[in-house]
Amino acid sequence: MGLSRLAALHGVATSYSPSPDVTVSVPDDTVIAVLAALGVDAGTPADVRKCLVAAESRSRLLPPTVVVWAGEPLPPALSGLPPGSTVTVEPEPPETPGRPSGRPPAPLSMRARAAAPAPPVPPPGAPAPPVPPPGVAAVPVVPPGASAAPVQPPGDAVGASAPLAMPPGGAATASAPAVPPPAGAATASTPSVTPPAGAATAFAPVSPPPGTSTAFAPASAPHPQRADGEPGAPATLPAWWIPPAPGVHRVHVRTPDHRRATATLVVAPARVPQPPDRSHGFLVQLYSLLSARSWGMGDLGDLADLAAWSGRTLGSGFVQVNPLHAAVQGSPTDPSPYRPSSRRFPDPVHLHVESIPEYGHVRDRAALDDLRQDAAALSEAVLNKGVLIDRDAVWELKRQALELVVGVPLTPGRRAAYCDFLAEQGQALEDHALWCALAEVHGPDWHAWPEALRDPRSPGTARARTELLDRVDFHCRLAWLTASQLAAAQRAAEDAGMSVGIVHDLAVGVHPAGADTWAQQEAFAHGMSVGAPPDAFNARGQDWGLPPWRPDVLAATGYAAYRGLLRGLLAHAGALRIDHVMGLFRLWWVPEGRPPTDGTYVAQDAEAMLAVLVLEAHRAGTVVVGEDLGTVEPGVREALARRGVLGTSVLWFERDWDGDGRPLAPEKWRRDCLATATTHDLPSTAARLTGDHVTLRHRLGLLTRSLEEELTEDAAGTAEWLALLARLRMLPEGDGDEEAAVRAVHRFLLRTPARMTGVWLPDTVCDRRPQNLPGTWDQYPNWRLPIADAEGHPVTLEEITASPRLHALMDVLRPRKPHTAPPGERRP
Repeated sequence: MGLSRLAALHGVATSYSPSPDVTVSVPDDTVIAVLAALGVDAGTPADVRKCLVAAESRSRLLPPTVVVWAGEPLPPALSGLPPGSTVTVEPEPPETPGRPSGRPPAPLSMRARAAAPAPPVPPPGAPAPPVPPPGVAAVPVVPPGASAAPVQPPGDAVGASAPLAMPPGGAATASAPAVPPPAGAATASTPSVTPPAGAATAFAPVSPPPGTSTAFAPASAPHPQRADGEPGAPATLPAWWIPPAPGVHRVHVRTPDHRRATATLVVAPARVPQPPDRSHGFLVQLYSLLSARSWGMGDLGDLADLAAWSGRTLGSGFVQVNPLHAAVQGSPTDPSPYRPSSRRFPDPVHLHVESIPEYGHVRDRAALDDLRQDAAALSEAVLNKGVLIDRDAVWELKRQALELVVGVPLTPGRRAAYCDFLAEQGQALEDHALWCALAEVHGPDWHAWPEALRDPRSPGTARARTELLDRVDFHCRLAWLTASQLAAAQRAAEDAGMSVGIVHDLAVGVHPAGADTWAQQEAFAHGMSVGAPPDAFNARGQDWGLPPWRPDVLAATGYAAYRGLLRGLLAHAGALRIDHVMGLFRLWWVPEGRPPTDGTYVAQDAEAMLAVLVLEAHRAGTVVVGEDLGTVEPGVREALARRGVLGTSVLWFERDWDGDGRPLAPEKWRRDCLATATTHDLPSTAARLTGDHVTLRHRLGLLTRSLEEELTEDAAGTAEWLALLARLRMLPEGDGDEEAAVRAVHRFLLRTPARMTGVWLPDTVCDRRPQNLPGTWDQYPNWRLPIADAEGHPVTLEEITASPRLHALMDVLRPRKPHTAPPGERRP
């Protein structure tokens, strides 16, 4: 019992429910190991009692993080402070990329006086209410017996399906819980001291500093046409509250009895920006998209070209790519883009070398020509000789070329831009570049480095930083060049008329030996790996080999690592896809050396994680898409939808699971999603229609039943979908026409209300091979296949764009423009 209470205090589950009628207990050894990774010693009953006493006797005036949503009630942690408390908000300093911070904003000070709700907060964009003159307190009167506590706006039932798991001591938020806790139950948002019954708790503001705005003013977005037009309902707020600007601030509280508390204050808009209109676009794994000029794998030049062509020719609104995070160095490199060294910085292997301005000024042209010929040979082998994409070989050639390019002096303007980038990225970039430099000398696993170098802040590491200064600058330069080409790809998309642009992908975690785990060691839970529990599709569960962030450290540091990660990704994105978005709420932790079945869930501070995400997406003006496939905790999809995060809907999985289980009619699909026929982890549409994916899994020994049983079940499911398409008159060609069936599937997607429709680029040329086959390692060439046609012959970007099959499919989705007669021929 004591261990369960202690685990609950730290957000560690002692049981879980893989289905509504099944509850599985977590082994005590797992709970103890996970608590140890969180810095809690529960090895013996005496240790448990000691930690329980310490945790339960700790009185917190404020939780570590307080979240305030625009247009919604203040959280109880603020609205329930004792009368007479002084609240001071220390705003975060303004940030100007490449420039030192200016004078910090003046703090906002408030003091408790009397009790009464203030008038409703106007939605963003409405005129600000009049502010009392300096020194005049706004003190409304509360009728006897009236409650001064804020209430949820009536009719606001979004996300009310179930309460969400959240670690005690986590973020206090402005949102009321979807389901009230039992009477007397302690909640994370309850302050340690509450006003006595009938006490007045409204507040009067101390004079705000000159120039302080008391209206919530959303930060301007680079894409005003995508500004959020759906503000939350006006909320009743106490008169004391001087709304800070959106940001991550510090809040200081002092009570009349001289208790003090400080917490992180996240002030966020109610929702992330939304797509301006319905759109369609391609989904592609960039490495698989080779052009005639590629160096053996697709690059950022190819991405910009695809975006420009599809936006102008097909009216596409976006291109979604795989994670472009920096990979772990070494040979062989892990080819999976979902297990990177760093999620914060991009991988220079994606550079299009010839597009770098200094490339044309390299003096040793013969060396560059030789490297270019070797690169052409790599591409020839992939495209015409059946050779797999070899990322290591590509990087070796590009590294040599980049050494020559970086040797060219920068022009004054380019040097100034590079210095701005260094100043903007700061310590994080320096650490990443130093890891890259040290990995060149000591190998890619920092755990095996000399002991003095395993700590990024040790004297030995400081000496190495000086000794390897040239190599550190080299890797910093590569990060800048890659960021520049990412920006160029987004500009190309926008110039082509795309409403969204490039959709970047955020992986769940990072490689345990990579740059992020070295530079941010205190933020990761050592000895733990993220995965998935056993389910109907995988009885053994999954271990992804990705160390998780510690929720307590994130909160204690104001989510600095998370914010830096999001800012880096959003800087050059039209939208961000978050892989396994359920990880914002909880993650399945597996102790090292144990099977995934012996893991457990650890709760994240979901409101804080969401608030930071919404804030950073709002600042960047980007759409957010969450990959929410598979088993999803009740209430998660509703919480994401409330904040404007789009979901992901894959046709074959969209059935009436609460009814007869048949395919879901198009009008019943959710609107706020990216709808698609497949993803990188699933069979292509052609393979799904023909059953080829079942045969492939049988050939690799992955089936748990006979081939005949699997094929029969798969064919029955496909037949149900084809019958629905026929009933809806989307398959006029009839049965037996595979190309027509692929078009019908996409006609169906277009019939749904989904905001975004994704077309898997390999589907346009009838590629039958999946890019990744879950459950395999060396049995299948995951992440190494070029896009190919129906016969399995690789095709280039140029061949794809000229494909009659692609154009026939995209005619289904292409926006229809009304015909306009030339001037002089228009009839009156």
